[in-house]
Amino acid sequence: MNIIMHIDVNNAFLSWTAVDLLNNGYNLDIRNIPSIIGGDESKRHGIVLAKSPVAKRYGIKTAETIREAKRKCNNLKIYSPNYTLYKNMSNSLFKLIYNYTPDIEKLSIDECFIDYTKIKNLYGDPIKFAYKLKKEIKEKLGFTVNIGIANNKLCAKMASDFTKPDRVHTLFDDEIVNKMYPLNIEELYGVGKSTSKKLRELNINTIGDLANADYNMLYKYFKNQTYRLIMSAKGIDDSLVKTKRDEAEGISNSITTIYNLNNLNDIYKTLYPLVEKVSITLRKKEKYALLVGVTLKDKNFKTYSHQRKLKNPTSNTDEIFSVAKELVKELWDGEGVRLVGVSLGKLTNSKSFQLSIFEDVKDVEKFDELDKVVDKLKETYGSNIILKASQIKNEK
Repeated sequence: MNIIMHIDVNNAFLSWTAVDLLNNGYNLDIRNIPSIIGGDESKRHGIVLAKSPVAKRYGIKTAETIREAKRKCNNLKIYSPNYTLYKNMSNSLFKLIYNYTPDIEKLSIDECFIDYTKIKNLYGDPIKFAYKLKKEIKEKLGFTVNIGIANNKLCAKMASDFTKPDRVHTLFDDEIVNKMYPLNIEELYGVGKSTSKKLRELNINTIGDLANADYNMLYKYFKNQTYRLIMSAKGIDDSLVKTKRDEAEGISNSITTIYNLNNLNDIYKTLYPLVEKVSITLRKKEKYALLVGVTLKDKNFKTYSHQRKLKNPTSNTDEIFSVAKELVKELWDGEGVRLVGVSLGKLTNSKSFQLSIFEDVKDVEKFDELDKVVDKLKETYGSNIILKASQIKNEK
């Protein structure tokens, strides 16, 4: 049986800033006072990026404006973000973990999954190893982490979000009913405010309620999201830990927006150029993709990912965009989006077809040739020389 760990830095930006200040002679640990990491207050992005445990007790929340935070605590200390520092701290963390295993999937700058299954024979009991790793990170790097241990990625992520900070938690398959089902529906990974509000209106208040809900009833309200929601509530997740080696075989692109994307059309307009760039790269490499994935990060800095295996390998921009749009529609929860990403995986050098009775191989090849012509025109005259209908069409 698989054993997956999710390692999550406690209060990353604030903790990393605190460590750096202490290392440079600062005589106060900002983790022990009401403090935040925040953007420029004079600009639109003057929001709380991270908060100390003390600030949290004042009711200060991540993603609220700095002005709102200062109203709640008049002696609040504000520190500017230092992304170079954060990148270096992140690299130090992952370098330490790489000493034990190469099977790491970086979920974000401050969290990752590791596949412990392959190294269990080397390091033994996973719980003892997790405590050892947590202690080593604290002693060598100066900050704390939570580690969740489970039989799949979703439950490992859920476990690491249990009581914080500096903890190890398990959520194995035989613990799901007792540990996960009683939790409020808002605590299920991948469920945001919009979805949880709809679920509560249907008298689905806990994760257990959702796990035991009637599929057909839910489908009326959540359509393509329904299957994912119920499977997540049951703690079922068959996604694999994507290692660095796997990522090297794929192509991805993402963008962080300067404002919230609050509707599907805006997300799609942001998504299309990303799809176009990865598709062009794919065609230049003379490869085809069998896997399409999308990533969204909402205004509260929560990251959600979804992927789909294709029936046929493709390098066609419109086909990839169509799948990416479907994934976004299944994934998006109505929250404002600040990051959009797309990835192509399972690349192959050859293209084989499993055609339905409605498809013609000549049509497929014709669209491939059209893409190559468009690539050349854009390379010569600029990316805005041609806009495809799929790029400008609004969602109805």
